[in-house]
Amino acid sequence: MTSMLFYGLSFLSVIIAFGAIYITMVAAFPIQWTYYHYHFRKPINWLLFTGLLIWTISIFIQTDTFPFWTITPLIICALGLFLTYKIHQEVFFKAVNFPKMTTNLTALPMKEDMELAVIEYDGKTKCYPLDYLIHHHILNDSFNTKLVSLTYCAMCRSIIPFDVTETGPLFVGSFKGGNMIVADVKTKTFFQQSTFQSIRGKLDPSELQMIPFQILTWKEVKTTLQNPEVAIVTPDDLKKFELPVPGIWDKLINSEKTPGVSNKDKSFPSRTRVIGVRSTPPGEEVVYLKSEVLAQKTVRNEQHNFILIRVENTVVGFTTNLSLVYERQRLIDNSSKTEWTINGTHITGPVNENLSLLSMSDEYWFSWKKFHPKSTLIRLGGK
Repeated sequence: MTSMLFYGLSFLSVIIAFGAIYITMVAAFPIQWTYYHYHFRKPINWLLFTGLLIWTISIFIQTDTFPFWTITPLIICALGLFLTYKIHQEVFFKAVNFPKMTTNLTALPMKEDMELAVIEYDGKTKCYPLDYLIHHHILNDSFNTKLVSLTYCAMCRSIIPFDVTETGPLFVGSFKGGNMIVADVKTKTFFQQSTFQSIRGKLDPSELQMIPFQILTWKEVKTTLQNPEVAIVTPDDLKKFELPVPGIWDKLINSEKTPGVSNKDKSFPSRTRVIGVRSTPPGEEVVYLKSEVLAQKTVRNEQHNFILIRVENTVVGFTTNLSLVYERQRLIDNSSKTEWTINGTHITGPVNENLSLLSMSDEYWFSWKKFHPKSTLIRLGGK
């Protein structure tokens, strides 16, 4: 009976260690469990290992004979304790803090069509290659007096920068519903990345503040932005993304499988790219199929006063009632002939003001629909 209890407790430690995987993958587990598992997995497994070790010593003292049968469950429990520190999303996707930047764009090993997240904030313009960011999921950086956390959930392709000046840097807390859960380093409060809402922790209830940004190709960054700072990367930083088990990611991303997601909307294939607009009143979010926006080239939304514009294979957006077009690597107002840079900085013309970036997201259909179920899908081209 005692040996069975020893083995039971030792295997329990291994089950706890793997909790970061199955709690994420099984939709039936409540989202709050990700928070509790993160905070209590290490103390519980330390308690299990220490308890079994003390129990072994106690048996030895009482019988004056060492119980060699306890060695195996102790090793199993020690393995569970070791895996507790190794098997977690925070470890798999380690956040980058304050990467080195450069303005020498010719020294960077990037291809013309590579995409970068471009953030212009508090007087700074900084660019981060998505092929680099995806390996870390979170990048924390300073913008003069502001602190920004750029987040990228590879599973749903949701890319969102947050102003975390007050909360402090973020890290990967877990995943749930096919979307990343982020947490602040200071209080370890968990937030759902896609909705910005807190889940559990000292800062609950609260929400993160998104910063409008753009996704541009390397070609556009080099030719249209003025003196941007770009994260210094090596060819190894831009290597193909993989999950800890090689080959799994390719099979997953090329299938309809969305681990941890139940009752998903099947109106379109799960990984259909969409442009979700967040700069609308609560309950009035709108979403477009990206392929239709690219085909249309320019999309005006009179109701919510914004415009979407195709730039290469990406989409940029601005809150404005102007009729803009993208020509000669500039934004041009058809009426006044005023010109702006791709990020909305005024160049010349009578409309002497900068354009306001639109808060939007280029992500997968399954995720957008799950976390924004009341959003309105707008079809283009008479569809």
